Amino acid sequence: MATVNKHLAGMDKNYLFAEIARRVAECGYPDLIRLGIGDVTLPLPPAAVAAMKQAADEMGTPEGFRGYPPYEGYGFLREDIAAHDYNGIVAPDEIFISDGAKSDSAAFAEILGLDNSVAVCDPVYPVYVDSNIIAGRSGFTYLPCTPANGFVPPPPDAHIDIVYLCYPNNPTGAAATKAQLKDWVDWANGRGSLLLFDGAYTAFITEAGIPRSIYEIDGARTCAVEFRSFSKSAGFTGTRCAYTVVPRELKAGGHSLRELWMRRQSTKFNGVSYITQRGAQAVFTPEGKKQVAERVGFYLNNAAVIFNGLKALGFEVYGAVNSPYVWLKTDLPSWEFFDKLLHKARVVGTPGAGFGKAGEGYFRLTGFGTLEDTKEAINRIEVVL
Repeated sequence: MATVNKHLAGMDKNYLFAEIARRVAECGYPDLIRLGIGDVTLPLPPAAVAAMKQAADEMGTPEGFRGYPPYEGYGFLREDIAAHDYNGIVAPDEIFISDGAKSDSAAFAEILGLDNSVAVCDPVYPVYVDSNIIAGRSGFTYLPCTPANGFVPPPPDAHIDIVYLCYPNNPTGAAATKAQLKDWVDWANGRGSLLLFDGAYTAFITEAGIPRSIYEIDGARTCAVEFRSFSKSAGFTGTRCAYTVVPRELKAGGHSLRELWMRRQSTKFNGVSYITQRGAQAVFTPEGKKQVAERVGFYLNNAAVIFNGLKALGFEVYGAVNSPYVWLKTDLPSWEFFDKLLHKARVVGTPGAGFGKAGEGYFRLTGFGTLEDTKEAINRIEVVL
């Protein structure tokens, strides 16, 4: 008789954002303003659209047609990522193109032993925890992220094998300084631990001195994997393109993680389409960079509108400076606050409790809406609260 994965079967029925979608669908309000899920609203950069159209035309000719893409991605995109995002500190053959930082951050644990201990920040992007539970890991160490530590926890005294870090942070919007990341890198190298660093929001960094990559930190190449995405910065949430960096020096148990990741990808992933990768490459052209910067600036302005509006209403708020997210302290349990905003203000956000125990009493709003909706959301919140 067939059986199921008991770890998956024992989890909550819905993933956090699926649960939010369910509650929203049940209410059926026609005038909802959605500032919960981190999906973008601006269209793709014109440079990316033009490149994808040209690539589609190529695919319609005998000489331009391409079948399966390389498992690790086309060289033209990997070379441009290495040159523009890393200024040469990462080599093209250490970059693996994928369909999302979410899927890669979940899948990377597949090449690591189930006996590894795991630590995550709290609050935390739930995929890190859920994917490890599905794989069969348990007994997580939670590192509280609070206003007292600026939502950047110090390395623990205990030995941990794998640590997930996300900065700029989802959900709190906090950014880690070079000194803070250096502490983590030194800690990991001193213990033989692995850092899985989610840098999906690095394009939103505005403050000087905030690293845009873990590899700006000396020693990171021997202890860290980095996940990046075109989703939020270039609007690829519906187009799907991201990448993971696994340095040659990075090893676990004497094995090259770069080689193991390539083995996993070639077995379970057929690559990202040629058309999509050409669109992603166009992001690095002068026109593409300008268009991406405009989109990032638009979302950061929305986040500032939310931040300043809530602060004026007396809320304790964080984020918005190096991040599209605003993290606010509530006067209610976070799911109660969610329901209050949903039913009274017709505004959808994300309850902090969905991100972990330390997220209780907090709430996340995103800057990914339209400017009109963002302003209207603050007006509605002012009325009901």
